This record gives sequence, structure tokens and C-alpha cells, in this order.
Amino acid sequence: EPDFLRVAAGDTVVFIPTDKGHNAETVKGMIPEGAEPFKGKMNKEVSVTLTQDGIYGIECKPHYAMGMVMTIAVGDVSQAPDDFFAGRVPKKAKARFEEQLSNL
Repeated sequence: EPDFLRVAAGDTVVFIPTDKGHNAETVKGMIPEGAEPFKGKMNKEVSVTLTQDGIYGIECKPHYAMGMVMTIAVGDVSQAPDDFFAGRVPKKAKARFEEQLSNL
């Protein structure tokens, strides 16, 4: 929580674990071109500075298929890129992403 953030380029987002068995990492293919992916360790806080404008898809790796995802909009973006769902996205995760993207 929250499952959607809008931040400015250069802002830092801190993911703080509140329960064991979770992490935060970028979803392959769901970050802006030129952005650096990140992968937090299980049960550990991870701090990420987002420098590229665009939409970032974030997952909890062990719970991705159950829909444990979040969306971060960096900068003045109003829609996800056409290829945002180009890779394999589990049904529950896709539904949650679509709901989050309605915040744009």
C-alpha cells in the first residue's frame, strides 16, 4: 500500500516490508525505456530513485500471480504505453494493473 503513486522524476520511493515473505521489484518489460530495473530482497526495505518519466509496473515476486502489484507514474504521463501488457501477465495482476492505471 498504496498500490498507485504519482511522483516527479528524481523522487525516491521507499518500499517498507510489513509482513514476511514479500519483496518489491520491477516487472520485466513494464518500465520506461532507459530506466533501470530494480529487485528488492525478501523482507528487506528497498529505496529507489526514479529518474525516467513513464509508467513503472512493480510486483511482489512470490505473489505476482495473486495480483500483488503496484503502478508508479513518474512525471506528467496520462496513459500507459501500448506495449505495457506485451509480456505474460497473470490474470489477477493484469486486472489490478488496469484498475491502477485508471488513476492516470
